[in-house]
Amino acid sequence: MNWDMVDWSIIGPAFAAGLLVLSTHVPLGQEVLKRGIIFIDLAIAQIAGMGVIAASYLGGDEHGWEAQLAAVGAALLAAGLLHWTERRWPRSQEALIGILFVLAATGSILLLAENPHGGENLKDLLVGQILWSTWQSLVPAALLYAVLLGIWFGRKANGPLGFYVIFAFAVTASVQLVGIYLVFASLIIPALAAICLDDRRRLMCGYGIGAVSYLAGIILSAMLDLPTGAVVVWTMAVVALCAGFLLSPKKAPPVVILD
Repeated sequence: MNWDMVDWSIIGPAFAAGLLVLSTHVPLGQEVLKRGIIFIDLAIAQIAGMGVIAASYLGGDEHGWEAQLAAVGAALLAAGLLHWTERRWPRSQEALIGILFVLAATGSILLLAENPHGGENLKDLLVGQILWSTWQSLVPAALLYAVLLGIWFGRKANGPLGFYVIFAFAVTASVQLVGIYLVFASLIIPALAAICLDDRRRLMCGYGIGAVSYLAGIILSAMLDLPTGAVVVWTMAVVALCAGFLLSPKKAPPVVILD
């Protein structure tokens, strides 16, 4: 380990990016667990990523407005489709989400097949480039998340369609900040670790688990010179596992019946 690799001018914006992602993903993750549609974020994140790849394939700048529109449009289209399938075939929703994910994943591979940098682009999409975050680049995401959280906690998005639309916007922004793997981890792992608590404590505990995981994971990845996104995912899993053991209710002792 090398403490000299810990540069707070880089770690600060990266940690802030993680906190921004957690701000929406912890409450959305709790809703995902309630609905039993665990892999929806992977599907919509992959579709948003395919939108970015498609825009680049058609000649647009992958960091320009064309890519942003393509990503949001693809995610909203997927959200609308999943809202429709939830009403039409509710028992098959999880399977349909899985099919949508694999179609988007393989579609991305096909679009990148002739790109000489396709492998690197796909890696960036999956693992993310959180260390490339800057304070300036976080401003648009922060404004978007503030609007989404205002709508969510203002109880104006209780219906299924509102949930899917907010989810699409949040995941689209998050994928471009931290990558698909961290999007999934941020959504599911903190919410699952605190699932046994009441609503208020569950939310606060989820935020705490996520924040500790991002900070520890980013610092650890810098010290070990390992990919940050992957290290944060593993760190989050370990932190959540420890928190889950501490938070889970103690089992009652067995009842012994005497004759």
